[in-house]
Amino acid sequence: MVPVSEGDREKRFRILYEETSSAILGYALRRAESAEDAAEVVAETFMTAWRRLDQVPLGPHARLWLYGVARRLLANYRRGSRRRSRLADRLRGEVPWTTDAGETDPSWELEAVRGALDQLRSEDREVITLAAWERLSHQELGQVLGCSANAAKIRLHRARRRLVASLAVDGAVKREEATGHAEGGWVHARPASEEDW
Repeated sequence: MVPVSEGDREKRFRILYEETSSAILGYALRRAESAEDAAEVVAETFMTAWRRLDQVPLGPHARLWLYGVARRLLANYRRGSRRRSRLADRLRGEVPWTTDAGETDPSWELEAVRGALDQLRSEDREVITLAAWERLSHQELGQVLGCSANAAKIRLHRARRRLVASLAVDGAVKREEATGHAEGGWVHARPASEEDW
């Protein structure tokens, strides 16, 4: 708990908003189904922060606390939504096209990854996107997810393996039986280092 006097409350909230609003907006935009939904999540996140300002940690931990709030709000928005799975079904049926030079179109690769992400459980999708999009360390992941840094690292590793398996099922990567690594495709089962994601 961080007690805040009534006189300092508005000033502290304004600083919190100025320092974190772009990060929270980016987080919401990358996960929400529309820009309107993302804006609503951001507004509700900061309304929660205003109401619970005494519970918002100081310094860089405030951003992680806000990610946790936004994460729960987005989970509420997703309940009952089927648009995402319909899009993934449509994308799986499409064949990748190539450029004049014979190279695979990067936009198809992005759609293949998005489709594979959509096939993952929400917990796996969340830990991967927090690491990749928000560039959170294992310790920061643990804070957002409510677990230890080591547990977050294990969850991230397992989620990555499931993502590669999903890409292999869709034909985006080939898996070599002996090692389980991605071969001959544009995605590799293991990044150069754990911190790359």
